[in-house]
Amino acid sequence: MSWNDFYRRRDILEAALRQAGHQPSDAISLEEIPGATQYFATEDELLLALRYKWNQVFAGHLRAEMTDPDYADQDLALDRVEAVTRAWNSATAEHETLRAVLDAALDRCPALIPSHEAELRTLALTAGLADGDEPADEITKVGSAFATLLRHGRHAKPARRRSPMGHLLRLLAPSA
Repeated sequence: MSWNDFYRRRDILEAALRQAGHQPSDAISLEEIPGATQYFATEDELLLALRYKWNQVFAGHLRAEMTDPDYADQDLALDRVEAVTRAWNSATAEHETLRAVLDAALDRCPALIPSHEAELRTLALTAGLADGDEPADEITKVGSAFATLLRHGRHAKPARRRSPMGHLLRLLAPSA
C-alpha cells in the first residue's frame, strides 16, 4: 500500500464516521462515500478497518495509563481497574462515534466478534479481574461485564489520580 492509498483509506474512514455520526446504528453506505468502493468491497471490510483504528486508539490510551509515572512507586495492582477505566473513558470520549458505530455493528457484522472478544479479554486481564490461566470464555465473560460497567458508568465522575507523594503524606499523617 502506498502512502497515497494509506491517506485515502484514512479519509474514507473519517467520512464513514461523519456519515455514521447522525445514526451510528445504521449501516454505512459505501456508495455515499467517494472512493470507498475502490478500497472496501463490503461494509464488513470497512468496519474491520474501523475496528483496527479503535484497537490502536484504545491500546495507546491503555499503554499510557498503565505506564503512568505517578504509579511507578506504588503497587500497580491496586489501581489497575482505575487505570483501565480512565483509558477506556478517555479513548471513548475522543472517539465517541467510532465506539458507537462498532458497538452497533457487532450484531450485523460477525467478522467483528473475534476482535471484540479479544478486547474484552484485554480489559479483564489488564484490569486484573481475570487470570491468564482461566478459560478464554470465562475471561471474555468477565471482560464483558466490566465493559458493561464502563459503558454505563462513563458519565460518572472519574476517579481521582493518586500521586505517590500524596499517598506517602496520608501514611505519615492519617488526618491529611
